[in-house]
Amino acid sequence: MDKVRLGMVGSRFAAHLHLANYEKLRGPKLEIVGIASKTEKSAAETARKFAIPSVYTDYRKLLERNDVDAVDLCAPTHLHERMIIQAAEAGKHVICEKPLTGYFGEEAEGEDIGSRVSRATMLKGAMEGCSRIRKAIEANRVLFCYAEDWAYAPPVTKVKRIVKVTGGTILDMRAEESHSGSHAEYSRKWKTSGGGALLRLGCHPIGACLHLKAYEGQLRDNRPIKPKFVTGEVGHHTRIPSFQKEPRKWIVHSWEDVEDWAGVIITFEDGSKTTVLASDGVLGGTRNTMEVYLSNSVVFANINPNTTVKVYAPEAGILGDEYISEKLETKAGWNFASPDEDWMRGYPQELEDFVQSILEGKEPMSGLNLAEDTLKIVYSAYLSAEKGQRVQL
Repeated sequence: MDKVRLGMVGSRFAAHLHLANYEKLRGPKLEIVGIASKTEKSAAETARKFAIPSVYTDYRKLLERNDVDAVDLCAPTHLHERMIIQAAEAGKHVICEKPLTGYFGEEAEGEDIGSRVSRATMLKGAMEGCSRIRKAIEANRVLFCYAEDWAYAPPVTKVKRIVKVTGGTILDMRAEESHSGSHAEYSRKWKTSGGGALLRLGCHPIGACLHLKAYEGQLRDNRPIKPKFVTGEVGHHTRIPSFQKEPRKWIVHSWEDVEDWAGVIITFEDGSKTTVLASDGVLGGTRNTMEVYLSNSVVFANINPNTTVKVYAPEAGILGDEYISEKLETKAGWNFASPDEDWMRGYPQELEDFVQSILEGKEPMSGLNLAEDTLKIVYSAYLSAEKGQRVQL
Protein backbone atom coordinates (compact mmCIF):
# COMPACT_ATOMS: atom_id res chain seq x y z
CA MET A 1 0.00 0.00 0.00
CA ASP A 2 1.15 3.55 -0.66
CA LYS A 3 -0.33 4.97 2.56
CA VAL A 4 -2.21 3.76 5.62
CA ARG A 5 -5.90 4.65 5.69
CA LEU A 6 -6.83 4.83 9.36
CA GLY A 7 -10.05 4.79 11.36
CA MET A 8 -9.92 6.33 14.85
CA VAL A 9 -12.03 4.75 17.60
CA GLY A 10 -12.52 7.12 20.54
CA SER A 11 -12.66 10.89 20.86
CA ARG A 12 -11.37 11.73 24.33
CA PHE A 13 -7.93 12.35 25.85
CA ALA A 14 -6.01 9.41 24.38
CA ALA A 15 -7.58 9.89 20.94
CA HIS A 16 -6.61 13.57 20.91
CA LEU A 17 -3.08 12.62 21.94
CA HIS A 18 -2.77 10.19 19.05
CA LEU A 19 -4.42 12.46 16.50
CA ALA A 20 -2.15 15.38 17.39
CA ASN A 21 0.90 13.19 16.84
CA TYR A 22 -0.38 11.77 13.55
CA GLU A 23 -0.32 15.27 12.02
CA LYS A 24 3.24 15.04 10.66
CA LEU A 25 2.48 11.68 9.05
CA ARG A 26 -0.75 12.73 7.34
CA GLY A 27 -0.43 13.16 3.61
CA PRO A 28 2.60 11.14 2.47
CA LYS A 29 2.10 8.11 4.73
CA LEU A 30 -1.28 8.40 6.41
CA GLU A 31 -4.88 9.31 5.75
CA ILE A 32 -7.43 9.45 8.58
CA VAL A 33 -10.72 8.58 6.92
CA GLY A 34 -13.13 8.47 9.85
CA ILE A 35 -13.71 8.58 13.58
CA ALA A 36 -16.14 6.63 15.75
CA SER A 37 -17.25 7.44 19.28
CA LYS A 38 -20.26 6.53 21.37
CA THR A 39 -20.93 10.23 21.96
CA GLU A 40 -21.81 11.89 18.66
CA LYS A 41 -21.12 15.43 19.89
CA SER A 42 -17.63 14.51 21.08
CA ALA A 43 -16.87 12.64 17.85
CA ALA A 44 -18.06 15.56 15.73
CA GLU A 45 -16.02 18.09 17.71
CA THR A 46 -12.89 15.95 17.41
CA ALA A 47 -13.51 15.44 13.68
CA ARG A 48 -13.72 19.20 13.17
CA LYS A 49 -10.57 19.84 15.19
CA PHE A 50 -8.50 17.30 13.27
CA ALA A 51 -10.20 17.58 9.85
CA ILE A 52 -11.58 14.04 9.77
CA PRO A 53 -14.24 13.64 7.05
CA SER A 54 -16.54 10.92 8.45
CA VAL A 55 -18.13 10.54 11.90
CA TYR A 56 -19.83 7.45 13.37
CA THR A 57 -21.36 6.48 16.71
CA ASP A 58 -20.72 2.76 16.02
CA TYR A 59 -17.08 1.73 15.49
CA ARG A 60 -18.22 -1.25 13.43
CA LYS A 61 -19.09 1.16 10.62
CA LEU A 62 -15.34 1.77 10.25
CA LEU A 63 -14.72 -1.97 10.05
CA GLU A 64 -17.23 -2.26 7.21
CA ARG A 65 -15.36 0.24 5.04
CA ASN A 66 -13.10 -1.19 2.35
CA ASP A 67 -10.96 1.94 2.44
CA VAL A 68 -9.91 1.42 6.09
CA ASP A 69 -6.62 -0.46 6.46
CA ALA A 70 -6.17 -0.08 10.23
CA VAL A 71 -7.98 1.14 13.32
CA ASP A 72 -6.56 2.97 16.32
CA LEU A 73 -8.40 1.92 19.49
CA CYS A 74 -8.45 4.67 22.14
CA ALA A 75 -11.39 3.23 24.07
CA PRO A 76 -11.93 2.14 27.70
CA THR A 77 -9.98 -1.00 28.60
CA HIS A 78 -12.98 -3.31 29.01
CA LEU A 79 -13.84 -2.80 25.32
CA HIS A 80 -10.38 -3.64 23.94
CA GLU A 81 -10.70 -7.39 23.49
CA ARG A 82 -13.98 -7.28 21.61
CA MET A 83 -12.83 -4.41 19.40
CA ILE A 84 -9.45 -6.02 18.62
CA ILE A 85 -11.01 -9.34 17.66
CA GLN A 86 -13.72 -7.75 15.51
CA ALA A 87 -11.14 -5.53 13.79
CA ALA A 88 -8.87 -8.50 13.10
CA GLU A 89 -11.77 -10.54 11.71
CA ALA A 90 -12.56 -7.62 9.41
CA GLY A 91 -8.96 -7.76 8.14
CA LYS A 92 -7.89 -4.48 9.76
CA HIS A 93 -4.51 -3.92 11.37
CA VAL A 94 -4.83 -2.83 15.00
CA ILE A 95 -3.22 -0.06 17.03
CA CYS A 96 -4.37 -0.31 20.63
CA GLU A 97 -3.80 1.86 23.68
CA LYS A 98 -2.49 0.26 26.84
CA PRO A 99 -3.29 -2.00 28.59
CA LEU A 100 -4.07 -4.84 26.18
CA THR A 101 -7.08 -6.11 28.11
CA GLY A 102 -7.78 -7.35 31.65
CA TYR A 103 -10.33 -9.01 33.89
CA PHE A 104 -13.70 -7.25 34.17
CA GLY A 105 -15.88 -9.79 35.98
CA GLU A 106 -18.24 -10.53 33.11
CA GLU A 107 -19.50 -13.67 34.86
CA ALA A 108 -19.63 -12.02 38.32
CA GLU A 109 -22.91 -10.21 38.86
CA GLY A 110 -23.06 -6.80 40.48
CA GLU A 111 -20.42 -4.22 41.31
CA ASP A 112 -17.36 -4.32 43.60
CA ILE A 113 -15.56 -6.84 41.40
CA GLY A 114 -12.25 -5.82 42.93
CA SER A 115 -13.50 -6.64 46.41
CA ARG A 116 -15.18 -9.98 45.67
CA VAL A 117 -13.26 -11.86 42.97
CA SER A 118 -10.06 -13.78 43.69
CA ARG A 119 -6.91 -12.63 41.93
CA ALA A 120 -6.27 -16.17 40.71
CA THR A 121 -9.56 -15.98 38.80
CA MET A 122 -8.56 -12.57 37.47
CA LEU A 123 -5.15 -13.76 36.28
CA LYS A 124 -6.70 -16.75 34.54
CA GLY A 125 -9.38 -14.59 32.90
CA ALA A 126 -6.92 -11.95 31.72
CA MET A 127 -4.62 -14.56 30.18
CA GLU A 128 -7.54 -16.27 28.45
CA GLY A 129 -8.42 -12.89 26.95
CA CYS A 130 -4.85 -12.56 25.67
CA SER A 131 -5.12 -16.00 24.06
CA ARG A 132 -8.33 -15.08 22.26
CA ILE A 133 -6.75 -11.86 20.98
CA ARG A 134 -3.61 -13.67 19.77
CA LYS A 135 -5.69 -16.29 18.00
CA ALA A 136 -7.66 -13.61 16.14
CA ILE A 137 -4.55 -11.61 15.20
CA GLU A 138 -2.65 -14.63 13.91
CA ALA A 139 -5.60 -16.29 12.18
CA ASN A 140 -6.39 -13.14 10.21
CA ARG A 141 -2.74 -12.24 9.53
CA VAL A 142 -3.00 -8.64 10.67
CA LEU A 143 -0.47 -6.60 12.62
CA PHE A 144 -0.98 -5.64 16.24
CA CYS A 145 0.69 -2.46 17.49
CA TYR A 146 0.79 -1.98 21.26
CA ALA A 147 0.84 1.70 22.20
CA GLU A 148 3.53 1.55 24.89
CA ASP A 149 5.06 4.98 24.40
CA TRP A 150 7.76 4.45 27.06
CA ALA A 151 9.48 1.98 24.72
CA TYR A 152 9.88 4.85 22.23
CA ALA A 153 10.58 7.71 24.64
CA PRO A 154 13.93 9.39 23.79
CA PRO A 155 15.27 9.01 27.37
CA VAL A 156 14.60 5.23 27.22
CA THR A 157 16.08 5.07 23.71
CA LYS A 158 19.22 6.69 25.14
CA VAL A 159 19.32 4.06 27.90
CA LYS A 160 19.25 1.34 25.22
CA ARG A 161 22.17 2.95 23.40
CA ILE A 162 24.17 3.07 26.65
CA VAL A 163 23.34 -0.57 27.38
CA LYS A 164 24.64 -1.46 23.92
CA VAL A 165 27.84 0.58 23.94
CA THR A 166 28.88 -0.31 27.52
CA GLY A 167 28.12 -4.02 27.22
CA GLY A 168 27.23 -3.90 30.91
CA THR A 169 24.79 -6.13 32.75
CA ILE A 170 21.56 -4.53 33.94
CA LEU A 171 21.55 -5.43 37.62
CA ASP A 172 18.75 -3.25 38.95
CA MET A 173 16.03 -1.01 37.49
CA ARG A 174 13.75 1.33 39.45
CA ALA A 175 10.88 2.91 37.56
CA GLU A 176 7.75 4.87 38.39
CA GLU A 177 4.65 6.41 36.89
CA SER A 178 2.58 8.46 39.31
CA HIS A 179 0.31 11.49 39.36
CA SER A 180 -2.69 12.87 41.24
CA GLY A 181 -5.25 10.54 39.69
CA SER A 182 -7.15 9.85 36.48
CA HIS A 183 -10.21 11.95 35.75
CA ALA A 184 -11.75 9.30 33.48
CA GLU A 185 -14.96 7.93 34.98
CA TYR A 186 -14.31 4.38 33.76
CA SER A 187 -11.10 4.23 35.85
CA ARG A 188 -13.01 4.27 39.14
CA LYS A 189 -14.19 0.67 39.15
CA TRP A 190 -12.77 -2.72 38.24
CA LYS A 191 -15.67 -3.63 35.98
CA THR A 192 -14.63 -1.07 33.37
CA SER A 193 -10.94 -0.47 34.15
CA GLY A 194 -9.68 -3.99 34.95
CA GLY A 195 -7.62 -2.66 37.87
CA GLY A 196 -6.31 0.48 39.50
CA ALA A 197 -2.99 2.30 39.63
CA LEU A 198 -0.96 -0.85 38.93
CA LEU A 199 -2.72 -1.64 35.64
CA ARG A 200 -3.40 1.91 34.49
CA LEU A 201 -0.08 3.54 35.44
CA GLY A 202 2.27 0.69 36.30
CA CYS A 203 1.95 -0.96 32.91
CA HIS A 204 4.14 1.81 31.42
CA PRO A 205 7.27 1.34 33.56
CA ILE A 206 6.71 -2.43 33.64
CA GLY A 207 6.55 -2.52 29.85
CA ALA A 208 9.69 -0.39 29.53
CA CYS A 209 11.67 -2.56 31.95
CA LEU A 210 10.59 -5.77 30.19
CA HIS A 211 11.60 -4.15 26.89
CA LEU A 212 15.06 -3.21 28.22
CA LYS A 213 15.85 -6.65 29.63
CA ALA A 214 14.65 -8.27 26.40
CA TYR A 215 16.90 -5.89 24.45
CA GLU A 216 19.90 -6.69 26.69
CA GLY A 217 19.35 -10.42 26.17
CA GLN A 218 19.05 -10.06 22.41
CA LEU A 219 22.33 -8.13 22.30
CA ARG A 220 24.24 -10.68 24.35
CA ASP A 221 22.66 -14.06 23.60
CA ASN A 222 20.19 -13.43 20.77
CA ARG A 223 17.24 -14.18 23.06
CA PRO A 224 15.26 -12.02 25.50
CA ILE A 225 15.84 -12.19 29.25
CA LYS A 226 12.42 -13.10 30.64
CA PRO A 227 10.85 -12.36 34.03
CA LYS A 228 10.64 -15.31 36.45
CA PHE A 229 9.10 -14.11 39.73
CA VAL A 230 6.79 -11.25 40.75
CA THR A 231 6.12 -9.78 44.19
CA GLY A 232 3.36 -7.21 44.54
CA GLU A 233 1.76 -4.91 47.10
CA VAL A 234 -1.25 -2.63 46.63
CA GLY A 235 -2.70 0.16 48.73
CA HIS A 236 -5.84 2.26 49.14
CA HIS A 237 -4.35 5.47 50.45
CA THR A 238 -7.44 7.59 49.93
CA ARG A 239 -9.22 5.38 52.47
CA ILE A 240 -6.86 6.46 55.26
CA PRO A 241 -9.19 8.02 57.88
CA SER A 242 -7.14 11.19 58.38
CA PHE A 243 -7.13 11.84 54.63
CA GLN A 244 -10.88 11.34 54.40
CA LYS A 245 -11.39 14.00 57.09
CA GLU A 246 -9.37 16.62 55.24
CA PRO A 247 -11.73 19.38 54.00
CA ARG A 248 -9.97 19.89 50.68
CA LYS A 249 -8.75 17.07 48.47
CA TRP A 250 -5.92 17.77 46.02
CA ILE A 251 -5.90 14.25 44.57
CA VAL A 252 -8.60 12.10 42.99
CA HIS A 253 -10.31 10.13 45.76
CA SER A 254 -13.50 8.65 44.25
CA TRP A 255 -12.07 5.17 43.65
CA GLU A 256 -14.63 2.41 44.17
CA ASP A 257 -12.99 -1.05 44.19
CA VAL A 258 -9.58 -0.38 42.62
CA GLU A 259 -6.25 0.40 44.29
CA ASP A 260 -4.66 3.85 44.18
CA TRP A 261 -1.09 2.71 44.96
CA ALA A 262 1.03 -0.30 43.95
CA GLY A 263 4.58 -1.58 44.22
CA VAL A 264 6.03 -4.48 42.24
CA ILE A 265 9.37 -6.32 42.34
CA ILE A 266 10.20 -8.35 39.24
CA THR A 267 12.98 -10.95 39.35
CA PHE A 268 14.34 -11.94 35.95
CA GLU A 269 15.71 -15.33 34.98
CA ASP A 270 19.29 -14.00 35.18
CA GLY A 271 18.72 -12.88 38.80
CA SER A 272 18.45 -9.13 38.09
CA LYS A 273 15.67 -7.09 39.71
CA THR A 274 13.22 -4.37 38.77
CA THR A 275 11.17 -2.29 41.21
CA VAL A 276 8.12 -0.45 39.89
CA LEU A 277 5.95 2.10 41.72
CA ALA A 278 2.57 3.40 40.57
CA SER A 279 0.45 5.89 42.50
CA ASP A 280 -2.61 8.09 42.05
CA GLY A 281 -1.59 10.11 45.09
CA VAL A 282 1.43 12.09 43.90
CA LEU A 283 1.15 15.88 43.51
CA GLY A 284 3.32 18.08 41.31
CA GLY A 285 2.51 16.74 37.86
CA THR A 286 3.14 13.38 36.24
CA ARG A 287 6.23 11.42 37.31
CA ASN A 288 7.66 9.18 34.60
CA THR A 289 11.13 8.14 35.73
CA MET A 290 13.54 5.24 35.34
CA GLU A 291 16.85 4.49 37.03
CA VAL A 292 19.04 1.81 35.45
CA TYR A 293 22.00 0.43 37.40
CA LEU A 294 24.40 -1.48 35.18
CA SER A 295 27.55 -3.33 36.21
CA ASN A 296 29.69 -0.57 34.67
CA SER A 297 27.46 2.54 34.54
CA VAL A 298 24.32 4.22 35.88
CA VAL A 299 21.61 5.94 33.82
CA PHE A 300 18.71 8.12 35.05
CA ALA A 301 15.93 8.63 32.49
CA ASN A 302 13.61 11.47 33.49
CA ILE A 303 10.75 11.53 31.01
CA ASN A 304 8.65 13.71 33.35
CA PRO A 305 9.62 15.96 34.94
CA ASN A 306 12.91 17.04 33.40
CA THR A 307 14.91 20.22 33.77
CA THR A 308 14.95 21.30 30.12
CA VAL A 309 12.86 24.37 31.02
CA LYS A 310 12.13 25.66 34.52
CA VAL A 311 9.65 28.49 35.06
CA TYR A 312 8.58 30.50 38.10
CA ALA A 313 5.41 32.54 38.55
CA PRO A 314 4.18 34.03 41.86
CA GLU A 315 0.55 33.48 40.76
CA ALA A 316 -0.90 30.77 38.56
CA GLY A 317 -2.79 33.21 36.32
CA ILE A 318 0.38 34.93 35.14
CA LEU A 319 1.17 32.05 32.76
CA GLY A 320 -2.32 32.17 31.25
CA ASP A 321 -3.18 29.22 29.02
CA GLU A 322 0.44 28.30 28.26
CA TYR A 323 0.86 24.55 28.69
CA ILE A 324 3.37 23.54 31.38
CA SER A 325 3.06 19.79 31.96
CA GLU A 326 0.50 17.02 32.44
CA LYS A 327 -1.50 16.67 35.67
CA LEU A 328 -0.09 19.85 37.21
CA GLU A 329 -2.26 21.15 40.05
CA THR A 330 -1.06 24.77 39.86
CA LYS A 331 1.14 26.96 37.68
CA ALA A 332 2.22 29.02 40.68
CA GLY A 333 5.76 28.69 42.03
CA TRP A 334 8.56 26.79 40.29
CA ASN A 335 7.53 24.28 37.62
CA PHE A 336 9.16 22.15 34.93
CA ALA A 337 7.78 23.31 31.59
CA SER A 338 8.25 20.64 28.94
CA PRO A 339 8.95 22.23 25.53
CA ASP A 340 7.56 19.15 23.72
CA GLU A 341 6.06 16.70 26.17
CA ASP A 342 4.63 14.37 23.51
CA TRP A 343 8.06 13.96 21.89
CA MET A 344 9.73 13.35 25.26
CA ARG A 345 7.18 10.63 26.04
CA GLY A 346 7.67 8.95 22.66
CA TYR A 347 4.27 9.45 21.03
CA PRO A 348 5.34 10.67 17.56
CA GLN A 349 8.11 8.05 17.42
CA GLU A 350 5.67 5.31 18.44
CA LEU A 351 3.02 6.21 15.86
CA GLU A 352 5.57 6.61 13.09
CA ASP A 353 6.85 3.09 13.82
CA PHE A 354 3.29 1.75 13.70
CA VAL A 355 2.45 3.42 10.39
CA GLN A 356 5.76 2.33 8.85
CA SER A 357 5.30 -1.22 10.13
CA ILE A 358 1.86 -1.44 8.52
CA LEU A 359 3.21 -0.01 5.26
CA GLU A 360 6.07 -2.53 5.18
CA GLY A 361 4.22 -5.48 6.71
CA LYS A 362 6.75 -5.89 9.54
CA GLU A 363 6.36 -6.34 13.28
CA PRO A 364 6.47 -3.07 15.26
CA MET A 365 8.99 -2.63 18.06
CA SER A 366 6.13 -2.69 20.58
CA GLY A 367 3.76 -5.49 19.71
CA LEU A 368 1.63 -8.29 21.06
CA ASN A 369 4.42 -10.04 22.99
CA LEU A 370 5.14 -6.97 25.11
CA ALA A 371 1.43 -6.36 25.64
CA GLU A 372 0.88 -9.93 26.88
CA ASP A 373 3.99 -10.01 29.08
CA THR A 374 3.07 -6.70 30.73
CA LEU A 375 -0.45 -7.88 31.51
CA LYS A 376 0.85 -11.15 32.97
CA ILE A 377 3.18 -9.24 35.28
CA VAL A 378 0.35 -6.92 36.42
CA TYR A 379 -2.12 -9.68 37.26
CA SER A 380 0.56 -11.87 38.82
CA ALA A 381 1.41 -8.91 41.04
CA TYR A 382 -2.26 -8.63 42.04
CA LEU A 383 -2.20 -12.33 42.93
CA SER A 384 1.02 -11.87 44.90
CA ALA A 385 -0.48 -9.00 46.89
CA GLU A 386 -3.53 -11.10 47.73
CA LYS A 387 -1.49 -14.17 48.74
CA GLY A 388 1.26 -12.24 50.53
CA GLN A 389 3.99 -14.15 48.69
CA ARG A 390 5.89 -13.93 45.42
CA VAL A 391 4.43 -15.62 42.36
CA GLN A 392 6.36 -17.69 39.85
CA LEU A 393 5.53 -16.92 36.23
